[in-house]
Amino acid sequence: MDDSKVLERLARLKGWELVNGKLHKGYKFPTFEEAIAFINRVATVASSLDHHPEIFNVYNTVTLDINTHSEGGITELDFAFASKVDELGA
Repeated sequence: MDDSKVLERLARLKGWELVNGKLHKGYKFPTFEEAIAFINRVATVASSLDHHPEIFNVYNTVTLDINTHSEGGITELDFAFASKVDELGA
């Protein structure tokens, strides 16, 4: 997907940014346990789409970075994944 299309699609997602060629978003939770529960929900979504993000956790903060490694960039699958993650109600 070319950069202009990525930026156009990115404008439709709340809180997501383009960082180092990946869709990027951070989430903050009241507790560590809630952050881990969110990660587990993200894992379920990832498995259902056969798409696996980079997930980083420090205490109550979770950061996701998404691109399609096999395609060498951002694809429709990444935007589908981001939308589904947002539906989790983090």
